[in-house]
Amino acid sequence: MPTCYRHSDRETYIRCQRCERPICPDCMRDASVGFQCPECVAEGQRSVRQAKTAYGGVISANPGTTSLVLIAINVVVWVAIVASGGSDSLLASWLEVHLWGICQDGDVGFYATQQVCDAGANATWIPGLKEGAWWQLVTGSFVHVQPWHIGMNMLALWSLGPLVEGLLGRVRYVVLYLLASAASALSVYWLGSEFSITVGASGAIFGLLGASLVAGWKSGADLSVFRTTIVLAVIISIIPGVSWQGHLGGFVGGALAAAILAFAPRGRHRALVQAAGLSLLGAVVLAGTLLRTLTL
Repeated sequence: MPTCYRHSDRETYIRCQRCERPICPDCMRDASVGFQCPECVAEGQRSVRQAKTAYGGVISANPGTTSLVLIAINVVVWVAIVASGGSDSLLASWLEVHLWGICQDGDVGFYATQQVCDAGANATWIPGLKEGAWWQLVTGSFVHVQPWHIGMNMLALWSLGPLVEGLLGRVRYVVLYLLASAASALSVYWLGSEFSITVGASGAIFGLLGASLVAGWKSGADLSVFRTTIVLAVIISIIPGVSWQGHLGGFVGGALAAAILAFAPRGRHRALVQAAGLSLLGAVVLAGTLLRTLTL
């Protein structure tokens, strides 16, 4: 009597439908017809190609997961900022977008060079974009101080994020989000006041809106569903104190990133072309930051 190929002490008349090796009940795996052994099932799973989105990304099992992670990061940073002083938080000063270095002396912050700031006994100097704090191109989009600010932005992120992830896939969604954040900061760097401080995820969220419009246009979708969203976005952007520069830059950055993904030629090298295009867009943002720094 044949015995299981994995358990020689177990007799069996059942065979794997793929390799025909004897298998005992513990080794049986349901197949479309009969049973298969664990090795054949594993090999079959490896040979199955992952489903792709229309733009080449792997389809997310749950398109809302990445947005929830981004929301969680924003909330954690917000809690840390509130716990460490709110608007006077050193953490906020390190992460927010500002052009010139800030000297933080207790609860007082003012623009100063590092040499001037170092003269203070308890002062801390925090560099701005001009002094090379380029991480602020991205980190500024994770900074919030007021509860209503983070609440509105996270609600908007949850409204648009899963849609964009469903269209692009998880990795492309994250890259686009970060590029839109950087483009938003770059726009503030060029178009905003030299002494402006910019915080919040709205620039990145405007990038998601731009990406949604580009992807919808490419697929021939009815863009009228975004009419109300666009009107609200424009109204919010012209409210005094709101950084329309950041919104504009984020929108353009997100739209350009989406165009690179959507219009990359189909074929074996599509992912490579997309990666090269997004890398070029990132390089343009960095070059624009450097150029602006040299003009100040």
